[in-house]
Amino acid sequence: MKLITAIFLTLFPLITFGNSSLPANRHIAVQGTAEILAVPDMANISFEVISTKDTLLEAKRDVDERVNLLTKGADRYGIAQGDIFISGLTSHVNNMIGIETGTFSGDKYLARKRIKVTLKDIKKADDFIDFALSKKINNVIEIESLSSKGFKLEAKATQAAIDNAKAKGSMLAEAFGAELGKVYSINSTANHQRSPTNNVKSFIFSGSGANSNPFERVQYVDETIIFTSSISVVFDLDVQ
Repeated sequence: MKLITAIFLTLFPLITFGNSSLPANRHIAVQGTAEILAVPDMANISFEVISTKDTLLEAKRDVDERVNLLTKGADRYGIAQGDIFISGLTSHVNNMIGIETGTFSGDKYLARKRIKVTLKDIKKADDFIDFALSKKINNVIEIESLSSKGFKLEAKATQAAIDNAKAKGSMLAEAFGAELGKVYSINSTANHQRSPTNNVKSFIFSGSGANSNPFERVQYVDETIIFTSSISVVFDLDVQ
């Protein structure tokens, strides 16, 4: 047992070095990061439509009626049929128990559908959500602010992260009397889009309106979104 342990401890540093992504010569590893702020012009809005009735057929009809009212009025907000995704119907039986008596009071059938709408004009988002609420679709699962220039903004953030990595590497190399050499490896990159408030996640409005005060205007979408990028790079160092 002692012999096996000694051999393992001897080989382990060699194995670790063999799996290392760092070069044997002088080098510097840096991480570049960048953030690009943008004003969103689109939004994905997800709703959940739920109905509980005495029969499954009644619950299904109620859900379908509310979904149809939403889709029929969607065109006034510039929403085409291809911008609307409607999930299949899911259902289950709720066994109703009286809170005070604790006795079984019969079954209730719950039907559920989910709707995801892509709104190409974010300025209409607040009005569209208010319209959905008026049709008794009052469970908003998620509101995601988007940009139609998303791919370009991601590329811009990546380039800014690359420039940041080069600047960091050059500054550190010069501080130690060296120069930044060629790129040895690019270990990882990451691109993300986020909002300052991390978007809206699942809120439920009671009744047909979102506000207790009818004169108060609610804003549902973010005013800005942030595209972030990070990149890890290993540079060779040229020492004079």
